[in-house]
Amino acid sequence: MRHSRRLTGSGARSDGSGHRIVRKAPSGRAAAVHVPSTGAGGALFAELSEALAGEVRFGRSDRALYATDASNYRQVPTGVVVPKTTDDVRRCVEICRSHGVPITSRGAGTSLVGQATNTAVIIDFSKYLNGIVAIDPEARTTSVEPGCVLDDLRDAAEVHGLTFGPDPSTHDHNTIGGMIGNNSCGVHSVAYGRTADNVLGLRILTYGGLELQVGPTTDREFKDILKAGGERAEIYRRLDDFRARYAALIRARFPTLPRRVSGFADLDKLLPENGFDVAKALVGTEGTCVTVLEAELRLAPSPRERVLVILGFKGIDKAADAVPEVLEFGPRAIEGIDATLVDDMQRKDLHTEKLEILPKGHDWLVVEFGAETLQAAEEKGKSLADHFAANPHVHARLVRDPETQEKVWRVREAGLPATAYVPDRPEAWEGWEDTAVPRERLGDYLRALRALYTKYGYESPMYGHFGDGLVHCRVSFDLKSEPGIEQWRRFLDEAADLVVRHGGSLSGEHGDGQGRAELLEKMYGPEMLQAFREFKAIWDPDGKMNPGMVVDPYPITSNLRLGPSYQPPALKTHFAFAEDGGFAGAMERCVGVGKCRRGDPGAQVMCPSYQVTMEEKHSTRGRARLLFEMLHGGAIEQGWKSEGVEEALDLCLSCKGCKSDCPVNVDMATYKAEFRSHYYAGRLRPRSAYSMGLIYWWSRLASKVPWLANFLLHGPGISAAAKWAGDVAQERDLPRYADQSFTSWFRQHRPEQGGGGRQVVLWPDTFNNFFRPATAIAATRSLEALGWEVSIPRRPLCCGRPLYDWGMLGAAKRLWRQTFTALAEEIEAGTPIVGLEPACVAAFKDELPNLLPDDPRAEKLSAQMHYFSDFLAGQVPDPAGSATREATVHFHCNHHAIIGKAGECDLLRAVGVKPRVLPSGCCGMAGSFGLESGKYDLSMQLAERTLLPAVREADRNELIVASGFSCREQIEQGSGKRTLHAAEITARQLGVVNDNGEFT
Repeated sequence: MRHSRRLTGSGARSDGSGHRIVRKAPSGRAAAVHVPSTGAGGALFAELSEALAGEVRFGRSDRALYATDASNYRQVPTGVVVPKTTDDVRRCVEICRSHGVPITSRGAGTSLVGQATNTAVIIDFSKYLNGIVAIDPEARTTSVEPGCVLDDLRDAAEVHGLTFGPDPSTHDHNTIGGMIGNNSCGVHSVAYGRTADNVLGLRILTYGGLELQVGPTTDREFKDILKAGGERAEIYRRLDDFRARYAALIRARFPTLPRRVSGFADLDKLLPENGFDVAKALVGTEGTCVTVLEAELRLAPSPRERVLVILGFKGIDKAADAVPEVLEFGPRAIEGIDATLVDDMQRKDLHTEKLEILPKGHDWLVVEFGAETLQAAEEKGKSLADHFAANPHVHARLVRDPETQEKVWRVREAGLPATAYVPDRPEAWEGWEDTAVPRERLGDYLRALRALYTKYGYESPMYGHFGDGLVHCRVSFDLKSEPGIEQWRRFLDEAADLVVRHGGSLSGEHGDGQGRAELLEKMYGPEMLQAFREFKAIWDPDGKMNPGMVVDPYPITSNLRLGPSYQPPALKTHFAFAEDGGFAGAMERCVGVGKCRRGDPGAQVMCPSYQVTMEEKHSTRGRARLLFEMLHGGAIEQGWKSEGVEEALDLCLSCKGCKSDCPVNVDMATYKAEFRSHYYAGRLRPRSAYSMGLIYWWSRLASKVPWLANFLLHGPGISAAAKWAGDVAQERDLPRYADQSFTSWFRQHRPEQGGGGRQVVLWPDTFNNFFRPATAIAATRSLEALGWEVSIPRRPLCCGRPLYDWGMLGAAKRLWRQTFTALAEEIEAGTPIVGLEPACVAAFKDELPNLLPDDPRAEKLSAQMHYFSDFLAGQVPDPAGSATREATVHFHCNHHAIIGKAGECDLLRAVGVKPRVLPSGCCGMAGSFGLESGKYDLSMQLAERTLLPAVREADRNELIVASGFSCREQIEQGSGKRTLHAAEITARQLGVVNDNGEFT
């Protein structure tokens, strides 16, 4: 959630003029067209393709890509439509109606109970129909398309000191259309309510083809509608009859609590006392009634200043008991965090540095206050803290600093990431994750729910939006065996009864979907369920709008993504995937939360190609789901030889950003390497695999006659032919081979002083050895200046980094075994090994133990490898005075994901350089990726998002630090500015080179 008022993003923007504002248009390679061969699906595909300007996708991999959302459920859709315009949506619905095919609307696909997966035509609004149509700062309103990302809207509104109140934890990628479908709420619902409370009007389309603008309806407007006649009048006449017949029942059976989300929870908005508000009544209907084309929303003032009060308690139920008391102080948010959630974060080493912010206690409430001045906000927070000061069982901390507040919210937002795939804990799943009860009964409910978990042998954290009585859980259900599923179903019955006894709602945020709709009769009774059916029939008499949700639902235990019927094949793989119990287990890791769909530059590294193309299949989630479907079968039958999977993986930059940025640490670079090792078995790879994947061997050959190699690669005329042969983009300048390699220089090198017996091996990676030997020489001189006796391997070696991208894993293993033999003495002695290329160091740290898990030398060698900056950070004498130079610093993706940034920054500060780390994400070169023909444009678009503009704008006296070889090439070719490795800067500070880079 956007807690800081002045944040800006890369998406929608407002100039206050009412002009349409859209996200940056996606670009990149066009998606391949997959045509179903025969049958009704083929006819529907052909008709849609002919009529629509947008994308129509009915191929196996396209359908597999949308078979799941973020829930436990899976249904392979009939096909997928990605409309470019609202006219496309109209035509799509019309054609589907003519074929009798159901439709399901989809935004970011983050639904946790299965609303976004169905045997239907999926309409994905997120790629193109994602604009802000207008913002009216005076009226505090906005109109948006359904695919608009929440944070894009919030960023645009913040320009005017406004915000859209509901803010789920997926705020940086979830869409407004999805929020309308689920009636989403979020942290600040205490202040702003649910989505329904902030919807002013909707432009909708029925399955029958009628387009309407709906909202509150005055008596005069109602009479005019009836007088005009036609389909619109008939719908309003039936709505009026419906509300007259069911008004008493609605008043009697609808719980009066702020988080009533289950069922058609806003039918009361049709009643006269609520203004006959048809728009609000449709919010939360999960796409089962109409398709939303545009939404008019209320914006609210966004306080300039905020403070937090964190209250520590001895028990999460005790924290819940205090909520009514806290509410008396007028907070904007009250969030619960329990000890289990914190323990899960510690086990996963997730945001652990932020946990120190929490005051003494076992469980916590995070309470936010806002005001126009910091003093006013502090006064509110202090009054709450003072109120609990006399209670020895409660510990309070007031947090004023915005940066520290943001850290607190990161802890709270880590709920799903922290509770999925926790080491030494059973697997945990959705299935009972967002119930809500009246605030004054929350403590009692938590105690009863905990007892029920104990009865069934389940474990779960309890956290969430306590200010509105909502509790999030992720429970250790067994969803893979018949007995486990039967037990889960029995639990759901008891748990639903428990919620009803406490006057609550089965869902307080995520809706019903396939996960709870079957239980709605317990909450509302059979008469109300009949009312739901009749309301849906007014809009969708044929039952074609997202069938099986809310009304006449699919059974809870049907359509499970995992279950007894899912029996993935036992596959022989190169990598061990030991943490997941094998490759099949790794393919279950993605929980679909969709953080990889963020589009703002620099917020994270993953997923670079998605940030340009905005294609689901280019997100980490999309690729992970395709690999899962490959094992599942049905949609994808070709297994390791699937063209659709290869197509999706081809634009994976193997950046490893997902290894650190993904909430559940999906490792797509490794999955890609494994897949390609089988996909290309017995067939030729593209030319670039041999020209760049085998760069180690080509470079050894070129180093013998570097002048000839450079002539062939750069000579007029001949270079174009060389690039074609190597499948290199003609726009690229290939790096030049050095006249003398580093290893050749080292054999002639005589250190000026002994190392005092302190031995270190410098790893001469292919890139710094053959192309940039000055970096390795600087590292050698720096290590020696600090008292180390430097050696290099006695024979040429390589970690095989370029091989992984092409799945040449047999060759990679052979290279590792050569390294074991060549460094046998050093491995046995535990001699530290220092690497200069982040990608190569990452191969030691990450690929090596996974590729050769049964060889004890692999683990030992991995532990002995150190990145240069990490190794020297604590050894360089403090510089005299403060930093004398400033540096713009860009981190290699593997550096970010595997090594970490702290060591590099610490070393730079130690040598008198003040680092300014760019939030630049992936540079777009990513090894050979940016060199390949067909990928140049995407590579440069990635670089131009943040990195290259920031480098160009840097002061001419500012150092440009980029330690990754590919990053240095991208920056230098794209900006014309020289880059430096941390080793070169260190050598300058230590006096072993001068300012011109000449060695002294």
